[in-house]
Amino acid sequence: MSPESPDLIVSLVPLLVIIPFAIFMIVSGWKVYTKAGQPGWACLVPIYNLYIWIKIAGRPGWWIFLFLIPIVSLVISILVSIEVCRAFGKGIGFALLMIFLPFIALPILAFGSAVYTAPAPAP
Repeated sequence: MSPESPDLIVSLVPLLVIIPFAIFMIVSGWKVYTKAGQPGWACLVPIYNLYIWIKIAGRPGWWIFLFLIPIVSLVISILVSIEVCRAFGKGIGFALLMIFLPFIALPILAFGSAVYTAPAPAP
């Protein structure tokens, strides 16, 4: 056995945690998208997934361009998260969970009893 073997094992341990976690989050996103009546595969496509997320929130598609503006993107992402939570019948407390701990909130939306109700169209 070579002296580098323990280093190889130690370097593989994070992958053994990250890969299942990433798969779980992809499945959660897929389920949320399908609950909202959108194609689940959309969660895998960069930029398009953001566009669909904005649509789930009931906001106009052009909001995607607001994500290109540094400080504005932070505000818009918070607003969209709040609106997505509202669309699933959740309150501001859950929205805060979605903003600060999305890896907990997204699976709750995906596998919980939350039902998507289309938000009112944006003015």
